[in-house]
Amino acid sequence: MKKIRGHRRIWRKIPYWIEVNKSLDIVYLKERQRDYAKIRIHPWGGIYSSFYQIPEPKRETKAKILQGLIKIYDSWEEELDKIQENYYLKIWLFEPRFSFSQVVCSIGDCLNFYDNTFFKPEYSKKLNPKNYGRLEKEVSKFNWEYRLDEDHFDANEIGNPEDFISLKAFKENEKRFNKIMKKPHRITKYSSPIGVANESYSFKKGDVWIGQK
Repeated sequence: MKKIRGHRRIWRKIPYWIEVNKSLDIVYLKERQRDYAKIRIHPWGGIYSSFYQIPEPKRETKAKILQGLIKIYDSWEEELDKIQENYYLKIWLFEPRFSFSQVVCSIGDCLNFYDNTFFKPEYSKKLNPKNYGRLEKEVSKFNWEYRLDEDHFDANEIGNPEDFISLKAFKENEKRFNKIMKKPHRITKYSSPIGVANESYSFKKGDVWIGQK
């Protein structure tokens, strides 16, 4: 796992990311019916962070980014209140995969688009605002609902021998998939087959807190 260096340099990038995302493009939103603001602050976001397994933001860097998400949320809320129609506006706060966190909104035909994005388990947990240090008061202003952060797979992940450069590569991928399947997971049946798959397999990676003021 790659070590994070140059935190002060990262801190200088955060205000720019906030300003770029604070303005909600209402024309775009009315056309597309939904929008989001993800964490796109190098080294987090995009292929780079996935490929190099970048550690998640911590301490002051995490606080500054979360404060940015809250500022974006507040700015979007002001804009959405002006359009005088129902809207979905939430912060998706991931733990421990914090860099996946984002602000999400939708309107019109997509108003309920995100309702079933995350699985709601039978058990529940409560977010503890004290875990966010100096942001405790700001975090406490939100109502947080608990969901699961999961990775999803199905049999299509195995692929076909002809999709690989060699039979050996196919067998290695098949072996990786079978290894993953030995881990605890939940199963969701498809109403109709998708490719060769009749069901999906969901593996818990952490928690998602869905926040709304």
